[in-house]
Amino acid sequence: MDRANICGMRVHQARTQHKLQQIELSAALEVECGVKISQSDVSEIERGVRGVKDYELDALARVLSVSPSWLLRGQE
Repeated sequence: MDRANICGMRVHQARTQHKLQQIELSAALEVECGVKISQSDVSEIERGVRGVKDYELDALARVLSVSPSWLLRGQE
């Protein structure tokens, strides 16, 4: 399967560890970082269908309390 991103599985893992629903992650991204990613976009990111821009990766890392490198490579 071709994937549009490599961080989707880790976004899902971190989101579920924080007990956040996709819609809650979407809202937190907008409130805390000013980044608009809809619930359907979060779903597509987690499934590897939608790519992630650099500023989105940074926002996801901040909201999920992980490093961008962990999202990309599984390393802190």
